[in-house]
Amino acid sequence: MTDDTRLCRTFQTAPAAVPKDDSAKYLRSGLEAEGFQAPDWLVPDMEDGTAPNMKDKGLENTIELVPEHEFAGEIWPRVEWSYEDESFRSRGREQIDQLVGEIGDEIEGVVVPKVGRVEDVERAAEAVAEAESEHGHADGSIKLAIIVETGRARSDLREISKFGEESRLTALVFGPVDYAAELGARDLGDGRPRWDALLEELSNEASAGDLLCIGGPFDDLFKERAGLTYYNADAYADQVEHEAHLGLDGSWSLYPKQTVQANTVHMPTPEELERDVSKIERFNEAKAEGTGAVTLDGQMVDEATFKVFRNTVQQVRAIDGTRPAQTEEYYDEGLLSRARDLDLSYQ
Repeated sequence: MTDDTRLCRTFQTAPAAVPKDDSAKYLRSGLEAEGFQAPDWLVPDMEDGTAPNMKDKGLENTIELVPEHEFAGEIWPRVEWSYEDESFRSRGREQIDQLVGEIGDEIEGVVVPKVGRVEDVERAAEAVAEAESEHGHADGSIKLAIIVETGRARSDLREISKFGEESRLTALVFGPVDYAAELGARDLGDGRPRWDALLEELSNEASAGDLLCIGGPFDDLFKERAGLTYYNADAYADQVEHEAHLGLDGSWSLYPKQTVQANTVHMPTPEELERDVSKIERFNEAKAEGTGAVTLDGQMVDEATFKVFRNTVQQVRAIDGTRPAQTEEYYDEGLLSRARDLDLSYQ
């Protein structure tokens, strides 16, 4: 993790078109979100989130609205794709070409779903590269994120992550519903699997390939009890905390309240920041005095433990760089100033 850390605490999909008088209602809402409701990545969705007869309208809305808004995070449209269906890939290539041609300067990359083996990921990357070249954008300027939701992609996960080391591939996103369907899973009425082994592998391979790793959607948004319908906050928080414990960089959001939770869970608490800022400050003071071995609060500090402290500060700095309203609301002014000014070099 470095000071130019790419953030994706929240991967918020927004249907690019819906059958309402304002077909861009949800896309516009995402683009105009403020505070902790503003996602790090906003994903205008032209795939599963948009009805088949509204895909063209979704593309039109995205091309029209994105340039009209000064969105502080990153814009990553999700296009159509399928490793097993050329018609979906053809539409996806057309969407990529139009997006790059019309708003290539406004988007960071595209999200490609339902990829298969590594050769299919390479095919998606080639589609982005062709659009990039055709429309005069610098090589590698338009990135690629893929959704791992097929058995083939899971089987080739290591090869795919290695491909990312020398390509525009930026993130691996988990798609549990399509993955379960492809495996032939059944809904037994007691919730979905936690996918511990898969998420750990996804986190590991993303880390090895210097890629971001994002958890899958939680679509059980509301519960009903005694005639009252309420937002299912606890269950979503449990999922996001589970993903954070496994080292995932962020979580999928379907709803503004989920975005608030994911932004917060994937953000160091004030107590964590105070703890690690203080340890780095004391470590720096001891090193300046020529102390060889440094013990802080009974813990021997070497380069590895120092990096753990530093990760906290770098994450906060990355959030502060794109979402200063969030850091200023969340942290004491003095603590935030110390984190901004801290010397993070080990030597």
